[in-house]
Amino acid sequence: MSTETLTVEGRGVRVQLAGPVDGPPLVLIHGIARSLEDWNLQVPRLSATHRVIALDMPGFGFSTRRAEPATLAALARGVLSALDALGETRPVHLIGNSLGGAVSLQSVALAPDRVASLVLVNSAGFGAEVSYILRMLAIPFLGRVMLNRPTKAGLGHAERALYADRKLADKERIVHSLRLGRRPGAAAFMAEIMHHLGTFRGVLPQWRAELLAAAAAHPRPMLIVWGDRDRILPPSQFDAAKRAFPDARTYLFANTGHMPHIERPDEFAALIGEFVDGVVSSR
Repeated sequence: MSTETLTVEGRGVRVQLAGPVDGPPLVLIHGIARSLEDWNLQVPRLSATHRVIALDMPGFGFSTRRAEPATLAALARGVLSALDALGETRPVHLIGNSLGGAVSLQSVALAPDRVASLVLVNSAGFGAEVSYILRMLAIPFLGRVMLNRPTKAGLGHAERALYADRKLADKERIVHSLRLGRRPGAAAFMAEIMHHLGTFRGVLPQWRAELLAAAAAHPRPMLIVWGDRDRILPPSQFDAAKRAFPDARTYLFANTGHMPHIERPDEFAALIGEFVDGVVSSR
């Protein structure tokens, strides 16, 4: 396993690579204001027989943003350009959590030939409702203040909201979130992407409708998973996802919040491995 910073179109993009180079390529995409560390429990589990690529999306984690407005399309182009820099030309299996799920859908809409399958993990894009913390960040003045002055207490509260088992929001994860929030340019980028995605009232409907229609035009094998105690994107959106993609496989994790890959690492890895291997064997 190695973590490095690639130069992609003149920008720095942090990636983590593991597993056999000739194994089926899995690309792990984190959520809003997060980083590749969210996949720390999955990389060793999935990389025994798969090529695993985890990355910080441009503008998040420790990757530099792209020189264009912060949009879903910009994030998806960032993922695809990182794969170009790695020389990964095979169709990949995209595994995206939260905003990373929406970015995965946007990637298949932009470059369908580069996507073998999709795993949407508590994915954005299926409803207006979102946690009040993210809605507060979308308020112009208040959001700027909160983003420009991140605190351990505030980020601890946000971290605990991610899990059914709040003990998982330990000191190490909270300190890491604080590092990400205090990174130069992080607040401005977060404010920009929040404005693109929603308002205090919730997630905007237009981009959601356009995204789902564009992804549905390029059907791919899909697995949709959710935690039944998600406080960020409620499980009602799992039902909406099933309606939007009726042919997808689905799975609901019991007693689990917004991050099943962290709360249920063994169960999650087994499910992903079975799904991806089934897709590979059917091609």
